[in-house]
Amino acid sequence: MADLGRGVLRPAQAAQWLTLARYEPCAELAPFVDFIWILHWDLRGQDPHQQTILPHPNVNLAFEATGAGIFGVDRKLYTRTLSGRDKALGVRFRPGGFRPFWHAPVSQLTDRVVPAVSLYGPAAERTRTLIMSGGPDAELAALASALLLDVLPEPDPVTDQTAQLVELITGDPGLRRVDQLAGISGLSARSLQRLFADYVGVSPKWVMRRSRLHEAALRADSGDPVDWGQLALDLGYADQAHLTRDFTATLGISPTRYAAL
Repeated sequence: MADLGRGVLRPAQAAQWLTLARYEPCAELAPFVDFIWILHWDLRGQDPHQQTILPHPNVNLAFEATGAGIFGVDRKLYTRTLSGRDKALGVRFRPGGFRPFWHAPVSQLTDRVVPAVSLYGPAAERTRTLIMSGGPDAELAALASALLLDVLPEPDPVTDQTAQLVELITGDPGLRRVDQLAGISGLSARSLQRLFADYVGVSPKWVMRRSRLHEAALRADSGDPVDWGQLALDLGYADQAHLTRDFTATLGISPTRYAAL
C-alpha cells in the first residue's frame, strides 16, 4: 500500500486511486516548510471518491484545478470529493512556519481557506497555471518553491521554537496537559496559549488531542486487532470510554465500529 501519510483516513482504499509524492524543501525554505506534496488521482471510469483527512496543525498552500488557496488549520474533518484524473500540489508549512509570511496571528486562518492571490498577488495564479499544465513532479515542486522564495521572510526564531514544541507533543504520548508542556518548555501556560494562537492557529491542548486521534485512527486502519483499553492508556486517556468519546466526537463514529467497517 502506498504511504499516504498519517491523517489520511481509510488509506488502503485511497491507495487504489491516489499516489502521493513528497519533496524536501530547499535550504532557504527549510526553516519554514515541512515538505512539498503532490497528489495524483485517477478515477476515470469510477464513481467520484470522497477522501477524508484528519488535519494536522499545519498551514498548507495548495494549487489545484479550482484555484490556489491558503488552508489554515482545520479543526474538523476535511473531506474532498475527487473525480476523473487530476492532481493537486501543496506546500505544508512547519507548525508556526507560515507566521513570518502571514505577518499576523495564524489563528486568523483557522478553519478558513484564503485565496492565495490575497497574499502572493497575480504570481499565485501564474504559478498555479504552470503547475496544472503538467511536467515532472520535481519541476512542479520547484515552481511552488520559487513563488515562496520571491517573498522569503527573515528567519524567525519563534518559528523554530514553536515547531519544536509541537514535535514534543507529537513525539510523547505521555505529554497530556498544558502544564506539563509548560514545565518542559520553561514557558507559562498562558504564554504557551498565546504562542500557539499566534504561530500555530490552535491551542496546545488541541494539538495534544489531535496527535492522539491520529494514532488511534492509524491503529484502526491497520487491519490488525486493537486492544482499545490498552491503547487508551498508552495514549494518555483515563480509560477506553474517554478515548471512545473523543474519537466519536471528531470522526462521528466509535473507534471499534470504525475499525470494523
